[in-house]
Amino acid sequence: MEISGQAVLLRVFIGESDKLGHLPLYEAIVKRAREGGLAGATVLKGVLGYGATARIRTHKILDLSSDLSLVIEIVDEEQKITAFQKELSSLFEQAGCGGLVTLENIRVIHYLPERNN
Repeated sequence: MEISGQAVLLRVFIGESDKLGHLPLYEAIVKRAREGGLAGATVLKGVLGYGATARIRTHKILDLSSDLSLVIEIVDEEQKITAFQKELSSLFEQAGCGGLVTLENIRVIHYLPERNN
């Protein structure tokens, strides 16, 4: 699959400890994105942040918290991202946790899967 030109960036902000059953929510989201044929997804771990609860989440040696902020970025064409939003809402509902989801129009400059030799 090739993508070029206009596309959409879906960002999902959740906590590292958010779960869907026994599976981390971030893993469930990425797996569903892959099953849905979306172009790509990346999970980024924050070193410092806060959200709606205003609770600071940080990664320090003396901090025993393992609930760091995570950002999942998913890029694809608008219609595929729009279709995935329903799946994402369902995952949040099943997990019973909060989060933040944003959309941003982007322009893809280069996306070409690696060719197998």
